[in-house]
Amino acid sequence: MKKKALIFDLDNTIYPVTSIGNKLFKSLFERIEESGEYEGDLTEIKAEIMRRPFQHVAKDYKFSESLIAEGMNLLSDLTYEENMEPFEGYEHARKIPCKKFLVTTGFSKLQHSKIRQLNIEKDFEKIVVVDPAISDLKKIDIFRNILRDYNYSADEVLVIGDDLNSEIKAAKELGIDAVLYDYKAEHSASESQKFIRNFKELEFYIGI
Repeated sequence: MKKKALIFDLDNTIYPVTSIGNKLFKSLFERIEESGEYEGDLTEIKAEIMRRPFQHVAKDYKFSESLIAEGMNLLSDLTYEENMEPFEGYEHARKIPCKKFLVTTGFSKLQHSKIRQLNIEKDFEKIVVVDPAISDLKKIDIFRNILRDYNYSADEVLVIGDDLNSEIKAAKELGIDAVLYDYKAEHSASESQKFIRNFKELEFYIGI
C-alpha cells in the first residue's frame, strides 16, 4: 500500500551525532572521566551517549546517583548553537510527497536547538520531543497518537530510524512498517528488517 505519512527519528537518522558530539558533550565527558563513578570503558560510554539517551547509558554503565544527577542537570540546560548539516541525500526525503512527522527522544531544550540549527522545522507536519526527564511517554505512545489523531491505519505509515530497540521496535509493536537507516552499513540484509543507506532508497518502500 502507498504510504501517506512518514515518521522520522532525529539523531543519527537526519544527521550524524558524531558530527557535533565531541563538542556538544565535552563538559559531560570531562565530568564523567573526572568522577570515575561508572563501570566499563570510557570510550564505549562516549560512543553510547552519542547513540542512546543518557539515562539508559547511565544505568547500563552503573553511574553513581550523584553522577546521574549532575549529568541530567547539565544536559537539561544544554543547547547547540553552531552550524549543523543533515545527512547527504536528506533532500530526497524532504521532497517526498507525504506528510512527515519528527519524533525524537532527548532533552527538550537540546533537541529543539538541533532542529533549529538543521533548519528542518518546516519539513514536518508535527514535531514531538519525548523527554524522559519530564514525561513517562515513549515513542510507541506518540506513534499511536499520530495514527489516532490523523486517522491513519498502520499500513499507511512508515517509520524511519537508526535504533532497532527504540523507534523500529515501537513501530513493529503497532504493526507499522519500519525502515532502519543504516548509514554506517553495520547491518546485513535481512528478510525480517528493511533498511536503507541513502534517503533516495525510501521511494521503494513508499510506493511512489
